[in-house]
Amino acid sequence: MNTAILIPARIGSTRFPDKPLKLLNGVPMIRRVYDRCLETGLDTFVLTDSRRVASLFPEGNVWVDDTPFENGTERCAGYMAEMQRQKLHATGYGWDYDYDQFVNVQGDMPDITVSIIEKCIWQLKNYPITTVFTNMPKEKQNDPSTVKMVRAGDQALWFGRGLTGYGEWHLGVYGYTRNALSVYPNLVVSQEEDVEKLEQLRWLKSGWQIGCLSVQYNGMEINTPEDLKEWHSKNSQ
Repeated sequence: MNTAILIPARIGSTRFPDKPLKLLNGVPMIRRVYDRCLETGLDTFVLTDSRRVASLFPEGNVWVDDTPFENGTERCAGYMAEMQRQKLHATGYGWDYDYDQFVNVQGDMPDITVSIIEKCIWQLKNYPITTVFTNMPKEKQNDPSTVKMVRAGDQALWFGRGLTGYGEWHLGVYGYTRNALSVYPNLVVSQEEDVEKLEQLRWLKSGWQIGCLSVQYNGMEINTPEDLKEWHSKNSQ
């Protein structure tokens, strides 16, 4: 199966404006994530609404679209649809796409590892959508920026921000089959997704199963300016 890594990067975050461009030891966050994803040897693409972000990458590895997508998965689906349209225009058979499955790595995971990405890909043998989790640090359990996941074995049952005292630490990495990603924009946005602002709830509320695997992760997700300060305190050169 041919796999590509997609990194959605929206510049206009209300909680943390220009987050993808924040420097981590002199390197823009989004560039650090991209470089770590390249260590897998897989084709890697940055999907953004910003020319400033796009300028950091080779032209063939970045897609710029200022459509106001609701979340990163919608941006990934938009990219896949556009690539299919281009293939159809060039060859006459747009169904013959270059990739069978995708991994969405959030642009605020500067410590992403090859092992985490490979686990997401491996679990696509069993589920159309996959994700990963790790042990919940006690100090993050009450933090609404930290997403909690409830599971039964290797299947995710629910995700939430306010599951105080309960749940695994859900990390922002997803695997998708091409079919699962293509249908996502047509699924109904539930009240739960709208309230929690968690894109994966759209699949669960539509009856799709999400596989999950435990990973070792000693890094951070940078959701807030405070997280950025903490990252620097832990990784100062």
